[in-house]
Amino acid sequence: MSRPLRIEYPGAFYHVTSRGNEQRDIYKSREDRERFLAYLASANERYGAVVHVWCLMSNHYHLLIETPEGNLSQIMRHINGAYTNYFNVKRKRAGHLFQGRYKALLVERDAYALELSRYIHLNPVRARMSPRPEDYSWSSYRMYLGQQAAPAWLRRSVILGHFSGDEQRYRIFVEEGLMRELGNPQVDALAATVLGSGEFVCDIEARCLSEKDPCRDVPGLRKLVSRWSVEDIVAAVGATLGADSGLARKVAIYLCHRHSGAKLRQIGERFGIGESAVSQESRRLRDRMAEDEGLRNNIEQIREQLGVVNV
Repeated sequence: MSRPLRIEYPGAFYHVTSRGNEQRDIYKSREDRERFLAYLASANERYGAVVHVWCLMSNHYHLLIETPEGNLSQIMRHINGAYTNYFNVKRKRAGHLFQGRYKALLVERDAYALELSRYIHLNPVRARMSPRPEDYSWSSYRMYLGQQAAPAWLRRSVILGHFSGDEQRYRIFVEEGLMRELGNPQVDALAATVLGSGEFVCDIEARCLSEKDPCRDVPGLRKLVSRWSVEDIVAAVGATLGADSGLARKVAIYLCHRHSGAKLRQIGERFGIGESAVSQESRRLRDRMAEDEGLRNNIEQIREQLGVVNV
């Protein structure tokens, strides 16, 4: 099994998950969950971890976490290691509690953090553990609504900033997800490592990966640093959907935003729209894909033609 690619730098934003070994529960009591939250608090105090969203399920957890000091590995060794020691001592057991290493998806903060917050807060509803997200005790959602005091280590301002700090507007946004089938934002992740636009991937490559050899390093790195030109993408979309199709234009904008590495201005100039319209069109197409299996299949076919593979 290949090693997961770890990209760390100051100010990085991650969606972190970790599952119990053999899918077993990692929390068996209220005390267990409270102790885990205490380790989030100590990770903030000792290592500067900033938790934006959290949700503790039964056999796994979700964190939306920021690392001002670029030290995710140190933070996660503390959280998972300390909790494993506590769990094993309490129950007089030995061995691994978690299934392999944690999964950490590097996230483009402005473009994807909001959608991931909704995805995480709705996790208990999707798993049928709670009829409504605010009825579930073990997530940060109640704190976002002001129904429960937020600890100092939870930072709500980034997510609520999208709504000028209005808790009720955030609630409406989350509840919209109850009325339709929401896709998992992580399906857009490139090489199971980075969730963001092509421009964001370019920035990560320049910042963190320029000295690495994609042939000898982590296998996913080759997929991460490979990109296609805007014209290559437009041609591949036209071959599948027809060059004059309105849908083809939307799909081409979406794939250019995701995979070309071109700046928003450059993509916008190619399609005769503004920078903000590129992001909006890309987001609308992603939402449409969640409800349209045929469209998803067409886009996967185009990705395969280009050699873009999400692993």
